[in-house]
Amino acid sequence: MKTIDQYNFSGKKALIRVDFNVPLDKATLAVTDDTRIRAAIDTIRKILADGGSVILMSHLGRPKEGPADKYSLRHVVKTLSELLKKDIKFADDCIGEQAKTLAAGLKPGEVLLLENLRFYKEEEKGDEAFAQKLASLGDVYVNDAFGTAHRRHASTAVIAQYFPGNKLFGYVMANELTNANRVLSSAQKPFTAITGGAKVSDKILIIEQLLNKVDHLIIGGGMSYTFFRAMGGQTGSSLCEEDKLDLAREILDKAAAKGVKIHLPVDSIIADSFSNEANHKTCPSGEIPDGWMGLDIGPVAAMQFAEVISHSKTILWNGPMGVFEMSNFERGTRMVADAIVHATSMGAFSLIGGGDSAAAINKFDLGSKVSYVSTGGGALLEYIEGKVLPGVEMLLAD
Repeated sequence: MKTIDQYNFSGKKALIRVDFNVPLDKATLAVTDDTRIRAAIDTIRKILADGGSVILMSHLGRPKEGPADKYSLRHVVKTLSELLKKDIKFADDCIGEQAKTLAAGLKPGEVLLLENLRFYKEEEKGDEAFAQKLASLGDVYVNDAFGTAHRRHASTAVIAQYFPGNKLFGYVMANELTNANRVLSSAQKPFTAITGGAKVSDKILIIEQLLNKVDHLIIGGGMSYTFFRAMGGQTGSSLCEEDKLDLAREILDKAAAKGVKIHLPVDSIIADSFSNEANHKTCPSGEIPDGWMGLDIGPVAAMQFAEVISHSKTILWNGPMGVFEMSNFERGTRMVADAIVHATSMGAFSLIGGGDSAAAINKFDLGSKVSYVSTGGGALLEYIEGKVLPGVEMLLAD
């Protein structure tokens, strides 16, 4: 793995693929969460400190019909400028004449941000001609967008072939892989994986991989009710994948055969509608009456999960325990987060697996108290599932 620490950028124009796909306020279009921008700052600063210049490229959102103001990276400039404490040049296209002119005139220490790559359909298609036009703007290519490393897009994978010997891992990419590999290859025991979210089908591949590695598998969130139904329980109108009951039973059998202890929530906070204002109460998870749905793990389950976590040396968390976005159903997720923080303070290694888990840990302002918070939900999942990430593979190719 060749990282930016192994390269002197003096006098070089570094073309960096970053992940500035950040949420914007619908009314003002101001950045509402700058986590992904902050993640790239160290990489940018290293290059500037060497005496290089920086050309940043990213996508934002999912524009379907070409350029649209609500998806413009122009709205990111103010936040980026404040974080870097310097003026940022902006090109209102990513491959047009203005981009070429600004890139060609870039001086050491200067930063240029290109307009949204996905304003061109060629980006997601992995078009080689489009990738070559982007490549012509810089001298060296740096990929620091782990969140899109699982996509074979023009700027995340195809472009690397145009920089033989000059393609590098940025700090975000390198840190993501180092921390993921620590969990996958050198995890201290006991190793506990915590998985949640809505569907078993979304997590089946990662669960099957983890059964070969973990000592404990904690299952919460909506997906737990498919397991309870598979074991003959009543789950009311809770989320349940009726076509995955056999799969849930298979997972339970595989875990037993491998000596992996599966922990399901013995109780749940249930509600009579999907609303923070709904009537709610505690109930055994396999005895939920008709018309009621589980929206969080219950207090007994939360304490049991916290106990397992407290004795763990390695912790991987992917998926919330309930609808943590609603204040009445956040307690289970919060208790799991607090337990992970405590275990980390006692010497455990904790990896928070992006997506909703990262959103939860950030909501509770606990990100600095765990070992690592991934910026890439889908990419990290696919890496743990054992899939090849094109954005990584192309950086490693000769």
